[in-house]
Amino acid sequence: MSAAGELRSEFRGGLVRPTAGLAPGMAQANLIALPRDWAWDMLLYAQRNPRPCPVLDVGDPGSPSTVLAPGADLRTDLPLYRVWRDGELVREVGDATEAWRDDLVAFLIGCSFTFEAPLLAAGIDVRHVSAGCNVPMYRTDRPCRPAGRLRGELVVSMRPVPADRIADAVRISGRFPAVHGAPVHIGDPAALGIEDLGRPDFGDPVEVRPGELPVFWACGVTPQAAVMASAVPYAVTHAPGHMFVTDVPDHEYQV
Repeated sequence: MSAAGELRSEFRGGLVRPTAGLAPGMAQANLIALPRDWAWDMLLYAQRNPRPCPVLDVGDPGSPSTVLAPGADLRTDLPLYRVWRDGELVREVGDATEAWRDDLVAFLIGCSFTFEAPLLAAGIDVRHVSAGCNVPMYRTDRPCRPAGRLRGELVVSMRPVPADRIADAVRISGRFPAVHGAPVHIGDPAALGIEDLGRPDFGDPVEVRPGELPVFWACGVTPQAAVMASAVPYAVTHAPGHMFVTDVPDHEYQV
């Protein structure tokens, strides 16, 4: 069994932890599953907002399978899920089998964890990996382009980068457009409407050291912001930072 398969097996067995830094070299993905009658809106929302919502796969209604990991089960093989009703988070669960419905269409969306191994290989510290915590994620004041009934704001993830390595981080991540690509903003968080880096909306805060700048990438939690803003009647998603680890090598998404 591959390292990714072994990891999914551990999650299926009850392990709960953020997935950053795990199964290096394998792509990771965000999950959002919503009713079939919302699937077209979601597909159009993703097409109109490709930076935060790069679609890697879309399932058939009710199917928990994906071509990104044949034999895997999207209901059990992530470490932690969120269940939503009418735009409100109702619970987090380690197994989404009971929450899954026959009308749910699963979308797997690219995740910036995929390009972290190349950043690390280039000698750029990925702070939440070295600190052993979840990546900090923030809701911004930048609206996404609406689609049908879906609307919401851009969510970003943040990684501190030394000022003299920012060009390298931009170049490396920019070669992975299917997993968010290059940063959307560098520097002043207030320009994104973020008031306090020490209080992320999702994940954990990390230290920004002297000589470093906060660098912000579009984040696949953006669809969850749309679920909230649009009062989607029902949805199952990953918990932020707790991704689906695929069997696809990260270099498959490199251009």
